[in-house]
Amino acid sequence: MEMDLEKRTLRKVSWRIVPFIMLLYFIAYIDRVNIGFASLTMKTDLGFTASILGFGAGIFFWGYFLFEVPSNIVLHKVGARMWIARVMVTWGIISACMAFVKGPTSFYIVRFLLGAAEAGFFPGIILYLSYWFPARHRASVTAFFMAAAPISTALGSPLSAALLEMNGVMGLHGWQWLFVIEAVPALILGVVVFFYMTDKPEKAKWLQDDERAWLVGVMNAEAAGRATGAKHGIISGLANPRVLALSLIYFGTSAGLYTLGIWAPQIIKHLGVSSMTVGLLNAIPPIVSVVAMVIWSRHSDRTGERTWHVVLACVAAAIGLIVAAMAGSVVGLIAALTLVNIGISCAKPPLWTMPTMFLSGAAAATGIATINSIGNLGGFAGPAVIGWIKESTGSYSGGLYFVAGLLVMSAVLTLLLARSQRTPVSAGNAAAH
Repeated sequence: MEMDLEKRTLRKVSWRIVPFIMLLYFIAYIDRVNIGFASLTMKTDLGFTASILGFGAGIFFWGYFLFEVPSNIVLHKVGARMWIARVMVTWGIISACMAFVKGPTSFYIVRFLLGAAEAGFFPGIILYLSYWFPARHRASVTAFFMAAAPISTALGSPLSAALLEMNGVMGLHGWQWLFVIEAVPALILGVVVFFYMTDKPEKAKWLQDDERAWLVGVMNAEAAGRATGAKHGIISGLANPRVLALSLIYFGTSAGLYTLGIWAPQIIKHLGVSSMTVGLLNAIPPIVSVVAMVIWSRHSDRTGERTWHVVLACVAAAIGLIVAAMAGSVVGLIAALTLVNIGISCAKPPLWTMPTMFLSGAAAATGIATINSIGNLGGFAGPAVIGWIKESTGSYSGGLYFVAGLLVMSAVLTLLLARSQRTPVSAGNAAAH
């Protein structure tokens, strides 16, 4: 009877929450990386060099870095419904403003403001999931949420390529239409969030009484079970050594993710294909990675193992980048980029189960935000270094080797973190919590 209640409750919660947050992240990721497609024509219209594009694309993450922790603290206090709605409306407005940049300075300013506006969305959702799903289910749920990123690349790449064809309509460039049209869903969904999202299980009127009571009881018991060892205060979330280690691990995976999001279209285009072909080819790797991510995360939940699921995925992504740097054909490049996509996508869900194993309350809010804000600076480092090396050498290879090195660093740090802890951040923790 208890098992039937658990299945019924989690099925209802999953259908209510997961597809919706996937849609939100789908839009967020498109608005974050559509600069990669816009730059196919934008760079010529505005006279941007590879280093300007790389720096401008990456400066987004400095805005993210500075406002991430404060944003997540506010979300913890006022609730996800109100704060995520505010985040989405703000970033929708600023994303549309990208259509009107005139040169490097305005480009840098708007990208920075976009990062500041979006700060708090991703870690806020990760924190939100910890309110609704027991730890043993969290990697799988997180995987579905994060699958929205590769799905947005798969669907958004042909869409973005098509929008570039609107060049000259109403006197606007195609890349301007791309920014304006792709910003509209964020504005609409920001309003929907306010009326649709439920902050905590206690407020879920859409659950039956027994379902709500079971979920509240399980989540409270899980929180109480962490009480003796978990850290709860804001300072604990900021200063915990494991938080800092996880931040560096996430740094490498973020460098890989945004190297793909921002530079993959340019790298494919470099082989001499049309913009529409770039859009279609760029959709292939993320489609494969979505399937791999779900299977990998379910295996991590089923076995309770986290460390090696992160390590092996990071190593696979690093190998893919090295092969991509040496690829001389479209087929070889797409195969290599597929391996990179699979590795990065598979590493993130088990990695994001780790912070809430040793943090709760305000510490979880600040810890998750700290990991995401510091880690996402990899999204600045990867694209910026690739742009600088491309401009200096005329090749993408050196930058891809650099990002591969960061992913190897992530793998090594994950192993060191697990071995250095008296209670390793791996199978033991997943089973205990």
